[in-house]
Amino acid sequence: QVQLVESGGGLVQPGGSLRLSCAASGRTFSSYAMGWFRQAPGKEREFVATSWSGDRTYYADLVKDRFTISRDNAKNTVYLQMNSLKPEDTAVYYCATGRLYSGSVYPHDYDYWGQGTQVTVSS
Repeated sequence: QVQLVESGGGLVQPGGSLRLSCAASGRTFSSYAMGWFRQAPGKEREFVATSWSGDRTYYADLVKDRFTISRDNAKNTVYLQMNSLKPEDTAVYYCATGRLYSGSVYPHDYDYWGQGTQVTVSS
């Protein structure tokens, strides 16, 4: 059974940085796309970033140039480095994977999800 466990969330001031981690177990995920999504209270889950084929990435316009997705296939871990954080980045962040070989911005394309980690950006 595939399991994803996120960590690294917390409270940070505007302009600050955080790095989220997502450790995968249950299979080798190096061949599959990984995604980060987020969900703020009262809003739908939205796409943040995705990584596939080793070094291919794609970002939501709202986080482009501030967030970086990366992966360490040897550790079965994907990261989300978040810089220049804004209050509107406050949300629960989820990592996801599935039986897909190309990145996707659609949550329904992903089969496995972590439990989420809270990120709060506030002064």
